[in-house]
Amino acid sequence: MIDRLTTEARNNRTMHLDQMRVEEFLQVMNEEDASVVRAVKEQIPQIAEAVKKTIAAFKAGGRLIYLGAGTSGRIGLLDAVECPPTFGTNPDDVIGLIAGGENAFIKAVEGAEDNKALAVSDLQQITLTKKDIVVGIAASGRTPYAISGLEYARSIGASTVSVSCNKPSDLSKAAEIAIEAVTGPEVLTGSTRLKAGTAQKLICNMLSTASMIGIGKVYGNLMVDLQLTNEKLIERAKRIIMTATSCDIETAEHYLQLAHNKPKIAIVMLLAGMSYQEAVHRLEKGNGFVRKAVEKL
Repeated sequence: MIDRLTTEARNNRTMHLDQMRVEEFLQVMNEEDASVVRAVKEQIPQIAEAVKKTIAAFKAGGRLIYLGAGTSGRIGLLDAVECPPTFGTNPDDVIGLIAGGENAFIKAVEGAEDNKALAVSDLQQITLTKKDIVVGIAASGRTPYAISGLEYARSIGASTVSVSCNKPSDLSKAAEIAIEAVTGPEVLTGSTRLKAGTAQKLICNMLSTASMIGIGKVYGNLMVDLQLTNEKLIERAKRIIMTATSCDIETAEHYLQLAHNKPKIAIVMLLAGMSYQEAVHRLEKGNGFVRKAVEKL
């Protein structure tokens, strides 16, 4: 069956890869990479469905859970760990599970991707519920770990999404929503960390970012819920407050302090002219949306 996968096929443009000049190969690789964006674009309707399901899961108190092996698992884990600093989420709101556990992120764990029971065990360990949404990622669309995880998630009533780079795929059959970004043969045969990996990263970017927008983590195009965990992010928070409210740096610093280092609260305080407690209340009433908190005046 692996012979039928486009991700395993040989790329006609690189049949003599070992004889190409460096510049020639890089040009071909760049041109092949450009096709990834088109492949993802074709899946926007399916990605939109997945985003809506994810927003609904968050609003119901559920979580977004990425599940995959190897490169696919690492991409999901990468997206998950970026959500707390970017959107101020709790670490448990977006979770990345990789076959073989966290150690598999830096070193391959042989055979883990073929272990169906492992996916079920990993999901049970985080107490998967029907409120959650599970996104199974596998470039080939045939990884047992990812398929088994989606099957278990469906069996308990959780929402399920598949992300693969072959069509049709067994992974797609296991999910309610199938995202199939067909990226074609890799420049290096079977190396799905390349085009397929890029497509998966783009899709995860879309899923998490659009979902966070949908639950009020953004004002305009500003990440107003970012966590101030280092000097760069502290300065970014000040600039965000200045941009959102047209205030000066001194005012931004003052209100950021009054808001206990919560840029979103500082913005509402400034825009609505209210105290910290009032701003917190307004945001709660507005389900976390700055615009709703301000417009309710």
